[in-house]
Amino acid sequence: QVQLVESGGGLVQPGGSLRLSCATSGFTFSTYAMSWYRQAPGKERELVAAITNFGDTNYVDSVKGRFTISRDNAKNTVYLQMNRLKPEDTAVYYCRAVRSPWRYWGQGTQVTVSS
Repeated sequence: QVQLVESGGGLVQPGGSLRLSCATSGFTFSTYAMSWYRQAPGKERELVAAITNFGDTNYVDSVKGRFTISRDNAKNTVYLQMNRLKPEDTAVYYCRAVRSPWRYWGQGTQVTVSS
């Protein structure tokens, strides 16, 4: 059974940091591209950051220089380090695993940036 379980969300003040984790099981993690998406209230889900199975990364412009995606294939886990958080980063954050034609989503973790 495939599972993707996000954790690490919460309430943080502007300028603060959070580290999200997505622990996975049920598929060969090292062969999948992994990504983080987010969805704010009333908005479409958007890609935030992605990492290939080779370790290449890319980011949406709004988080470049503040967020870092990484993966630990030994732990079947992908991370999103988020620094200098802004109120506009408030959203539910989801991890996604892709290896065509298979696509899996986690259940999401809430991140709220507010003073």
